[in-house]
Amino acid sequence: MRAYGRRHRRWNRRNPQPLLFVPDEPLTLAALAAVGRALFRYRSELAPVTAGMILAVGGLVLHRTHPEAWPAVLTVTIVAVLAAALRGLPWGLTRTAERAYAATTTAVAGSWLAAATALGPGRSPLLTVLVVAVIALGIPWWGHRRRRARVRVDRVINAWPNLAEVIGLTGSRIMSAVVDTWGWRARLKLRPGQSVADVIARVPAIESALGTRPGAVRVEQDPAHAGRCTMRVLAADPHAGAIPWPGPTSRSLADPIELGVFEDATPVRVPLLRRHALIGGTTDSGKSGVLNVVLGNLAACTDVVLWGIDLKGGMELRPWAPCLARLATTPDEAAELLADAVAVLDARADAAGRDNTRVWKPTPTAPALVIVIDEYAELADTAPDAVGHAESIARRGRALAVDLLAATQRPTQKAMGGGALRSQMSVRVCLRVRERRDVDLILDKGMLSAGWHAHTLDAPGKFYVLADGHNQPRRARAYLVTDDLVRQTAARYADQRPDLDPLSRAAIDHQPKPIEPPRLSADDPEQTLLMALDQAPTDGLTVPELINLTGMRRTWVYDRLQAHAVAGRARQVTRGRWRA
Repeated sequence: MRAYGRRHRRWNRRNPQPLLFVPDEPLTLAALAAVGRALFRYRSELAPVTAGMILAVGGLVLHRTHPEAWPAVLTVTIVAVLAAALRGLPWGLTRTAERAYAATTTAVAGSWLAAATALGPGRSPLLTVLVVAVIALGIPWWGHRRRRARVRVDRVINAWPNLAEVIGLTGSRIMSAVVDTWGWRARLKLRPGQSVADVIARVPAIESALGTRPGAVRVEQDPAHAGRCTMRVLAADPHAGAIPWPGPTSRSLADPIELGVFEDATPVRVPLLRRHALIGGTTDSGKSGVLNVVLGNLAACTDVVLWGIDLKGGMELRPWAPCLARLATTPDEAAELLADAVAVLDARADAAGRDNTRVWKPTPTAPALVIVIDEYAELADTAPDAVGHAESIARRGRALAVDLLAATQRPTQKAMGGGALRSQMSVRVCLRVRERRDVDLILDKGMLSAGWHAHTLDAPGKFYVLADGHNQPRRARAYLVTDDLVRQTAARYADQRPDLDPLSRAAIDHQPKPIEPPRLSADDPEQTLLMALDQAPTDGLTVPELINLTGMRRTWVYDRLQAHAVAGRARQVTRGRWRA
């Protein structure tokens, strides 16, 4: 017996018997729970059948309790059909096909319920009509892309814990998800210690885990919580085609200018009053298109005078010549135009000081001055003297309504980096760039790592905008302004353009010619320094310029400037610039 017992135990260890788990509750309840879970999982697919069953039960109850209520049911049906067809209510539908389907379904369901209330649902052929209607109207429902997308989103929500562990976002969870026209978006709650930068860095992994096309996932920071973000998944590119320009939407510089449309169909509105703007992008990125949209809106404003600088012979800005008060196409003309703008700036500053006003409020009789510079890199290369005037306008022009709008196709360090001009640009539009580092040159340092991936833009006119109210990396596409629209818009508003105010015109007419400080002998650098400071322009001379004029070392110039400042013979206009 002992040997038999040992052999039996060895056999049991080598051949384990299957275990049968018997639930604590009765098998009937377990089966009902399983059926309930299955019905809930496929609730979207079973929606037409569920609606048919609800109609049958509702018709039976109404027939037995209130058979005379069928006119009220029919009246409610007519109102609901009109609301669904005209406004898409109560589901908020925008597509014509969806509204037609909702109105048809409402009409059929309401008419059947009214007949069942009066005659009873068992009266022939009402049950047959109900079954046929459920099948006929269910086919569009089962084939509708938005319903299928909602089912896929539900499955993604259920599978997200496993997907998050695979892609390196363990502990994150989807709080809610909504299906829209172009795909779906979800609110993501991150694990403590994770940030939106971690999600942005894993966007390619998210696209792989979700099985989407490359570039389909967008991530936006939740402005109210650092540990939450919004993830958008685009099933189709909403900016695949060009978007026609609807025409000017601004009548004053105080109105925001509408540049284009974001991916969620909301317009891109950017304020330009008392703001300098920078548009950057590589060749064929759509820079001229964005310029045309801006100029088309500014041409309709009655409180703006437009000046233009186009060193490509006027190829880009000449079509807008009827709306431009001045157009410079050579380096000498550009330098003269910017010098006149500085004179306007000085006159307005003096008038503001006398009147004790801090800002210049544009009106049709005292308009703002906006200077549009196409290809600023060419201006920096061919007219270096004009760059100093442009920087002076960038530093002092905002409060006095003298604004710059600069565009460049070469966002190099020489053209974009350093100086007062780039740092004063509070509105920045970044189109497609060739190198990743150009994103930081156009927008700002650190923007590339924050998700502003302009190097991935794949069509002309797509851009990112950094401005007041636009601090999140959201892709947009600019409106398409054709050559015919440019000519029509310029001709339409040419006669409505305002003139400069008398103060600004007088400043240009009486502007003195710049006097070159005399270069004295090396034996008298002190007198040379005093004469240079006395004849310096309004915005002063820089220390390198004073070194060049006096021929002395930097330490000597700094010492003499400090001594003259203490004695009251010199003052520092701005940082690094001096005059008597």
